[in-house]
Amino acid sequence: MTIDIDAIHKALANPIRREILAWLKEPQAHFTNQELPLECGVCAGQINARCGLSQSTVSAHLATLQSAGLVTVKRVGQWCFFKRNEAVIQAFLDTLHANL
Repeated sequence: MTIDIDAIHKALANPIRREILAWLKEPQAHFTNQELPLECGVCAGQINARCGLSQSTVSAHLATLQSAGLVTVKRVGQWCFFKRNEAVIQAFLDTLHANL
């Protein structure tokens, strides 16, 4: 698996994006009112509501996380559902551990 270390560092440099990743780690604790099962991921609207920021700002944060490979997105109709990409996160941590 190839990961973009610089894109991941850039994505993690923002505290809101780190917070979104933390929420997605335990979605059942942070997104209890979602209609679809959380196994599908968390709806962007739920993340937006929790952040309390504008929809465009949250969308930009999610796009950065997705571009870095830290989250995956699944479209269901007009909605996007986000999940952590645990394989990329673990590969990033392993790379940090091996090289620092």
